[in-house]
Amino acid sequence: MIMFDYFVEIKKLLDIVEVKEKETIREAVDSLVAAVENKRSIFAFGASHAGILTQELFYRAGGLMTVNPIFGESVLLDVEPVTHTSQMERLEGYGTLLAEKTPFKKGDVLIVHSVSGRNPVTIELALEAQKMGVTTIGITNLTYSKTVESRHSSGKNLYAYSDIVIDNHGHVGDSMCEIKGLDMRVGPSSTVIGATIVNTLVVETVKTLRANGLEKPPIFYSANLDGGDELNKELIKEYKDSIHYQF
Repeated sequence: MIMFDYFVEIKKLLDIVEVKEKETIREAVDSLVAAVENKRSIFAFGASHAGILTQELFYRAGGLMTVNPIFGESVLLDVEPVTHTSQMERLEGYGTLLAEKTPFKKGDVLIVHSVSGRNPVTIELALEAQKMGVTTIGITNLTYSKTVESRHSSGKNLYAYSDIVIDNHGHVGDSMCEIKGLDMRVGPSSTVIGATIVNTLVVETVKTLRANGLEKPPIFYSANLDGGDELNKELIKEYKDSIHYQF
């Protein structure tokens, strides 16, 4: 039987995260439930490939309407040259500027993703959000982050400015599959693990909202299903104060 290394390793890692991060995920779900019930906003950010989780959460059938993406144009992967993204996420002050243009309010939630957690853009965004009374959920790799120095003048990494820290339990450097003769692993794990984490947050949040008696949680219905557009319009109207992107 052919065994694909990536399948083997990612399954192991998913099992580890499910067991070891159960409590932090539950804590994060509680904060998201409170935000929805109180008509607060949820924000999401990540730089470069870490930003894939923001796209996963945003404007997605079966996803929460009240998740607002923070897109820093200089750290998106369509920038040329692509090395510009690395320079910008290391530039102190850029995360503060992103925070200043984001309509954070007390009681909101910010989900911020950075595997190493060492670059200023995510550190500053989390720091500024906390100052405004926003609950910050940091998705990171604690082992990795604790082996590298912060690039921010505070000397602290993302986890230090996260109210809730969810560890992705990946390898230092992110990639996880060893290939004979190579001194660098291949096959990064953070996107698969991160997407599993954030979708778990969504599912458990909606389950809890329903258990708490909310008849129609603010989830997107598929626009390709009959009646989907009408249901979406109804929910968008109800939760308009929590939604900060345009349709």
